[in-house]
Amino acid sequence: MAASNLLETLRGAVGAANVLSEGDLSAWELDWRRRWRGRALAVVRPGSTAEVAAVVRTCAAARVSVVPQGGNTGLVGGGVPDASGTQVLLSLQRMNHIRAIDDANLTLTAEAGCVLQTLQEAARARGLLLPLSLAAEGSCTIGGNLATNAGGTQVLRWGNARDLCLGLEVVTAQGDIWDGLSGLRKDNTGYDLRNLMIGSEGTLGIITAATMKLAPLPAATSTALAACDDLSQCVALLKLARSRLGAGLTGFEVMGRFALDLVARHFPALPQPLPAAPWTVLLEQSDTEGEVPACARFESLLGATLEAGVVGDAVVAESLAQSRALWQLREAIPLAQSEEGLNVKHDISLPVSAIPEFVAATDALLARHFPGVRLVNFGHLGDGNLHYNVQAPPGADGQRFLDEHEHTINTLVFDALAPYGGSFSAEHGIGALKRDELALRKSPVALQMMRAVKAALDPLGILNPGRVL
Repeated sequence: MAASNLLETLRGAVGAANVLSEGDLSAWELDWRRRWRGRALAVVRPGSTAEVAAVVRTCAAARVSVVPQGGNTGLVGGGVPDASGTQVLLSLQRMNHIRAIDDANLTLTAEAGCVLQTLQEAARARGLLLPLSLAAEGSCTIGGNLATNAGGTQVLRWGNARDLCLGLEVVTAQGDIWDGLSGLRKDNTGYDLRNLMIGSEGTLGIITAATMKLAPLPAATSTALAACDDLSQCVALLKLARSRLGAGLTGFEVMGRFALDLVARHFPALPQPLPAAPWTVLLEQSDTEGEVPACARFESLLGATLEAGVVGDAVVAESLAQSRALWQLREAIPLAQSEEGLNVKHDISLPVSAIPEFVAATDALLARHFPGVRLVNFGHLGDGNLHYNVQAPPGADGQRFLDEHEHTINTLVFDALAPYGGSFSAEHGIGALKRDELALRKSPVALQMMRAVKAALDPLGILNPGRVL
């Protein structure tokens, strides 16, 4: 089918105003990190699941590949087209309706293009909590969250996006619609197709709607900062916090000194209530009993850690505004990095017990190979996920440093992970950025199984080709 005929058929399926092939399409063709710029044959914006299915059927008949995209906040180049100008970019942003909230079943069903923050607010208005939370929640979409199995700051208590999803609606590579929007928590009827789709990055099917778990809103939430001299103390603090707070511990984020130095440099208006320390931990507790007992438990915990010498200093937020300000410090780190310049980003995970040894050894390794290099180390220590990012030495050109040294740095970091059984992709996915690393570092048996699944579900290879595999 000629391109002009294909576009005309697509216009008939979704409306002429929703097939964009001219003008500035950078909002869809350029990724959030501004590292991947593609060129689409067209940006197609369906408004319903039936329209998504029609688009996929049309593209399958024409042997034209389809790149699904949600909020375009991904970090691994998985949601933008390649440079060929032959791919259809399928944007799900118009599919932004909440279909149902079931208070008794504690579920929310929404279309894939719903912004995560919108869903959080809708749940909160009903006195309920959607626990998935990440820095991009004001623009990322639930379909993209599930396609990449997003993590975020609440994984310690609630798990990844996968753990919060009960059902999916998916358009297959043939343009069929699978209605798996179950709100059941127990359903052992064959293979788990839902979990197969979650984390597949649009390569096996296109998620068009999801049913998510909710929870009652906590009666109170407390936030604190604690200063530690080394990562071993941070791990000891985590152990104590788990033993004293149990399931009430909902956040445990670690921030290295240089990460907070960048925040102070680029966002000086954000208060930093503790003196600079090698490591700063942000803790969050959610409580069902109310603010007074929550604060008492937090203060008791921090008092015990101060007496034991596990932390050197600590502060507890005394208001919601102070709590938000503490979280802003953590959430401002990626933005401060961007202001400082390009860096080599890593999204790694390993056993919590191994993190102090890994970081000390790898810091020293990188310093030997690249004198003056700066490490922007922060992340979700509670679940073993670090953003172990490498900034060029002061005064060096960030782009040149990236071009010349990214591959070597990646190899050093990923090789250092191997003895601990770590992962080079914790929550950001594989996309195009880490596809070659997956081929090198995943076992041949695992890769064979993945390719067999891909061939079975997408035999024509039209769904997001060149990503993951």
